Amino acid sequence: MSLFKKIFSSEKKESLDKGLEKTKTSFFSKLGKAVAGKSKVDDDVLDNLEEVLVTSDVGVETTLKIIDRIEKRVSRDKYLGTDELNEILREEIAGLLSETHVGEDTDFSVPSDKKPYVIMVVGVNGVGKTTTIGKLAYQFKNQGLKVVLGAADTFRAAAIDQLQVWADRVDVPIIKQKMGSDPASVAFDTLSSSISQGADVVLIDTAGRLHNKVNLMNELGKVKRVMQKVIPDAPHEVLLVLDGSTGQNAFEQAKQFTKATEVTSLAVTKLDGTAKGGVVIGISDQFQVPVKYIGVGEKIEDLQVFNKYEFVDSFFS
Repeated sequence: MSLFKKIFSSEKKESLDKGLEKTKTSFFSKLGKAVAGKSKVDDDVLDNLEEVLVTSDVGVETTLKIIDRIEKRVSRDKYLGTDELNEILREEIAGLLSETHVGEDTDFSVPSDKKPYVIMVVGVNGVGKTTTIGKLAYQFKNQGLKVVLGAADTFRAAAIDQLQVWADRVDVPIIKQKMGSDPASVAFDTLSSSISQGADVVLIDTAGRLHNKVNLMNELGKVKRVMQKVIPDAPHEVLLVLDGSTGQNAFEQAKQFTKATEVTSLAVTKLDGTAKGGVVIGISDQFQVPVKYIGVGEKIEDLQVFNKYEFVDSFFS
């Protein structure tokens, strides 16, 4: 299939393959059991396949779409052997994902007509939000862009300290205030400072509390309004970070946050330590918000720009 004839950068592909190892091993051992003793894709195999996809955290709605596509293939091609199932699954999942969002980025870039380009990063505590900001700062800086970080998660001293560690590690400026200060005030200072420094990209960390959606909505709304006093169309992107290792819980967080604020892109982290990587397929399909980045390892360069064809290729290779 032409989708997979692309040449993937070998280094990126290697770390993606390695990062998805646990997911693949789990998925294919389940798939092997599902088709054991069967030579033809029949109703039994489809029922088993449905269970395999759901238990691989692909999500019920996305699973039903995939099964529907395969049923159509079965009725169209009349006879499908179970030995072909792997390739068919790969094609149908890639086809499904290509319907959701097109024109994805291939590298760590930002629009050149917005300077500075402001990214507000949201997500619950513990998903790898601050680490994702640090790794993004590293990638943007590597592209020759001038990056400024804003520590607007002022509710936890650890969040400010952690962002400072990343700022030092990547060697980019950070704007911060003491713990407990007003997050909107930090965002205001960060944007003002980034303009005077001639920054290309600003990454603003925000508090990750989700116990009260109204508070979260009010707080993020206030941060946005105050940013707009400095840059009228800021933030240009609201990036939601999700922990892939939590599987279905990541779906729930995505639902809550997309209700609380206008999310424009997603990053799914911690895919290397889990067998729940199938969640990326479901999230990619279910939310009309593109998955932009995935985390496939601990190293600073293990945050990747998400490419659905590469991902499906790694998943099924």
